[in-house]
This record gives sequence, structure tokens and C-alpha cells, in this order.
Amino acid sequence: MYPRVEISLNKIRHNAKKLITLCNNNGINVAVVTKVFCGIPEIAKVLVESGASILADSRVENLKRMQSIDAPKLLLRLPMISQAEEVVEFADISLNSELDTIKELSKKAIEKDLLHKIILMIDLGDLREGIFDENEIFQSIEEILKLEGIKLIGIGTNLTCYGGVIPNQENLYRLVRIKENIENKLGIKLEIVSGGNSSSLYLLEEKEGIPQGINQLRLGESIVLGRETAYGNKIEDTYEDCFRLVVEIIEMKEKPSLPIGDIGMDAFGNKPVFQDRGIRKRAICAIGKQDISIDNIFPEDDNIIILGGSSDHLIIDVTDCLNNYRVGEKVFFRLNYGGILSTLTSEYVKKILI
Repeated sequence: MYPRVEISLNKIRHNAKKLITLCNNNGINVAVVTKVFCGIPEIAKVLVESGASILADSRVENLKRMQSIDAPKLLLRLPMISQAEEVVEFADISLNSELDTIKELSKKAIEKDLLHKIILMIDLGDLREGIFDENEIFQSIEEILKLEGIKLIGIGTNLTCYGGVIPNQENLYRLVRIKENIENKLGIKLEIVSGGNSSSLYLLEEKEGIPQGINQLRLGESIVLGRETAYGNKIEDTYEDCFRLVVEIIEMKEKPSLPIGDIGMDAFGNKPVFQDRGIRKRAICAIGKQDISIDNIFPEDDNIIILGGSSDHLIIDVTDCLNNYRVGEKVFFRLNYGGILSTLTSEYVKKILI
């Protein structure tokens, strides 16, 4: 059963408990992001057992997979109006910034006799989703409060993912201040101030910490890779190898390192560039760009050189390896976040829970 990703539930459990405890000790609940492993229920169950207060995903399809797990479900990506009915059915909460979408969610929630909770997203400068103008925030909330079937439970922000803006005391305190202004001006109480993702974790190690009033983080990468994402630093006492890619060698030949003939575009419309290393021992593995982004995988054998690939093939140089690799043998790779995301999304890569 190859290619496959081996998933260590024990290592995920360890990382989750470590980070959730760290956050809880600082007055912060954790919504665990399940999108990187496509909402596999067995993994989600481990995360809830480890203390996750909410399961969060960008795809309704993944939330459907986790319906049997007793935990609130949060839709991370702003809902599509065309998907509003499924959103209120399979997500208890959703992140929102568009009033027209919220009105459609209200309509579908009323039809299904449901109460759908929303977190209004505020753009603090990263320029992805969220309301940028503060006057628009208040105007939107005044309209939201008139809607049936909808309950505004908090505000949130996203940082780092698009613009690379790092969370800090200044921008996160601004979010807290906006929450306080909303409560004072409109006479309501907001349960949640969602202060971003794994890029906010580094603040817990700083003297000032995360501003008081931030009471939720949405954590994904830090749990599956044991690192915060503002500066990419490893978190102490966590595992980086919860996910491991295993592929099989299907050809082993000595060949020149430069193709012979005029070089045109490859299968993906790019003109490849090659380095002349002479005759080298090259292995072809049964996985390709349809399954993975080659830039996001890293051989456990440090002597392997990744040369490139096509849609179905990964080509590696094993000339300098101490192991005498042969056809049928397995090659092991570490994965970064993009590597986990692509291989877990591919239906052609087996998922093995260990």
C-alpha cells in the first residue's frame, strides 16, 4: 500500500495536550484546525480527547466527516452563499465578514429551525478576510443583531497567512479594544475574541504575553508540526514528525544528469534547468506532482538529492547514499505543512494510522 502517509496518533496527542494546556493556562481556549488532514475522524477524536474546545475546518465536506464527534464545529473559510444551507446544517459556528452572506445564513437557519453562531472577522492589516473599516464593523453588527436564526458570539482576526503580518501586542490589543467598544456602544456581550492562529503562540513565551481579552486561538500547524508560525521556531517538547511519507522505488538506473537534446517546456509549462553532475544513480519513485508539491518533502536520508518529477513520478539521486537502494525498496520523507496538506488531500496516497 504505497505511496502512503504514516500518521502517529500518539505524537499528535502529545503535541495537542502540550499546546492546549499551554493555552488553557493563559486563559485561552483552542479551536483545533483539522483541514490539513481533511477531517479524518480518528485524528479529530484524539484532538477532542486532548482538550480541543472546537473542531475547525475550511471545508464543509470535512465538517461532515466529523459529525459523529461530540464537539462544536467551526467553518474557518468565509461561507459561500451557495453553500449556506449546508453551512448551517454541518457547522455550529462560522467566520464571516459579508452581510449578504450572513443574511442568507439567517434565512437557511430559520428554515431549518436552527441557531447558527458567527464570529465577525476583523482585518488588522494582513489584508486577507475581515472588515477593515471600523465604522463598517459597527454598521454590520447593528444589522446582524436584527436577524433571526443568527447569534453573534465574537470577533476574530487572521494574521500571517496572506500578508505575513506578525501578531503582536499592538495589533492584538486593537482587537480587544474593538470588542470593548462594540460591547459599550451596542450594549451586547461577546463570548469570543479569536486572536489568530499558530503565529500568535510565540507571544506566550514573551514577557508581556498575549493581551488579556484574547480568549481563543485556532491552532493547526503548531499541533501537527510542533512549531509556531510567526518565526518558524520549534516548540519545546513537541514532535515534528507526526506525519511521514513513504514511497516505493519503481526504477533504478545510472544515467547522465543532463537530458540529451533541445530543452523545451515540461508537462507543467515550465522550462527546466539541470546541473551537470556526470553519470549518476537515479531512482524513480511512484508518486508525483498530482499528489505532492516536491518543494514540501524532505528525505530522511540526507544523502538523497531530489531532482524533480512529473505528474506521476518523483526522481531522486541516490549516488551518494550509504544504503544500496533497489527497486521495490521504500524511501522515507519528512513533510512540512504544505506537504502534509497535499498528500493527505490526494486520494492516491494511502493514509495509515499508527
